[in-house]
Amino acid sequence: STLIASLERGTFDVALNGVEVTPALHARVAFTRPYFMFAERLVARAGDARVRDLASLRGLRVGTLAATQAWYTLLQAGAHAIPYEGVEEPFIDLESGRTDAVLLDDIIVDRYLPRHVGLRVVADVGMGHYAAAVRKDAGDLRDALDDGLGALARSGELRQILRRWNLDSVRQATLDNPTSTSASASASASGATPPVAPSRFGLHHVLLFLRGALITLLISTAAMLIAAPLGLALALVRLYAPRGRWLASVYVELFRGTPVLLQLYILYYGMAPFLQLNAPVAAIIGLGLNYAAYEAEIYRAGISAVPPGQMEAALSLGMTRRMALRRVVLPQAWRVSLPGVTNDFISLLKDSSLVSVITVVELTKRMSITAVDTRGWLLPGLACAALYFAMSYPLSRLARRLERRPHHTTT
Repeated sequence: STLIASLERGTFDVALNGVEVTPALHARVAFTRPYFMFAERLVARAGDARVRDLASLRGLRVGTLAATQAWYTLLQAGAHAIPYEGVEEPFIDLESGRTDAVLLDDIIVDRYLPRHVGLRVVADVGMGHYAAAVRKDAGDLRDALDDGLGALARSGELRQILRRWNLDSVRQATLDNPTSTSASASASASGATPPVAPSRFGLHHVLLFLRGALITLLISTAAMLIAAPLGLALALVRLYAPRGRWLASVYVELFRGTPVLLQLYILYYGMAPFLQLNAPVAAIIGLGLNYAAYEAEIYRAGISAVPPGQMEAALSLGMTRRMALRRVVLPQAWRVSLPGVTNDFISLLKDSSLVSVITVVELTKRMSITAVDTRGWLLPGLACAALYFAMSYPLSRLARRLERRPHHTTT
């Protein structure tokens, strides 16, 4: 998603990584002659007769790479396109039933489909080209690359390279003819592929951003509803249950000591053969389990801050230890812990952006998709930042107010 943006800003001079010749990219970069012709290949589960062709995908969940020719093809067909960053994950989700089909370039399908025996190729639903991309003002560089690719094609070396990697096919024969190659590439860029996405950031994008912000808020709130009680239970076990203390300590150190991104990958993809979770549920559980470790430490510090005399006084009045905890210690500990819990929720709002790796289109993912569609990162980035600020600033003000509030305890 950032390859062309990095090329435009001068990070490198040539983009040569399966860059598709599409109308949207033609408006931003200069393409060389194509060096590979690919097919858009539709894949479904072996026993699923619903998926027959492109028209049958309307309303179905179909995985693909975001902002590619396949992505726009699915949107035009009325499918519910599910964006992925990697090429293995779409097949995993299709095999596990989380999606209904996959639409990817045949070069990807041929490499990864054999690993998934329960899947089948349905049909090829379109064609496209890969070419090298350079900046618009780099005409001399493009011409030099064209000369080199032309020499490779005329000598037959290009086909030899493709055969070496089992990529050659009859349709690659057109690469030898510069006239037909240019004509077919121009067709890809001017009508054979779906139309160019809107080039201006507008109201419909704002509405999509608001939907992404709502998803972010819902996931964060649901995750905190898991993290808060689980964290309290872990804190109580560490303080008052000698037998289970080591287990609670292992949990806290494990979840605090490993990246939440890794935990999400394991929960969603690693455990897929044993535990079928849809993406939003996996996101909520993953973030909730991770933040429970941090909440446990906040609650443990809050409970430890309550003077021991409070527990002793409650016991002397005839309360059981459990009753004293519930009625005397925990209410005071909660007031002490509340600012830290509020700050953690603010962090959780921002960390929720990580769930895009398991196909949840929350606010940050929506921003990156929109940035590619609108050919610019500034306005989408500012809009995304404004929404995060609108969600977190009231909470940060609340946290500061709680931190300044005096706490009265009696020893």
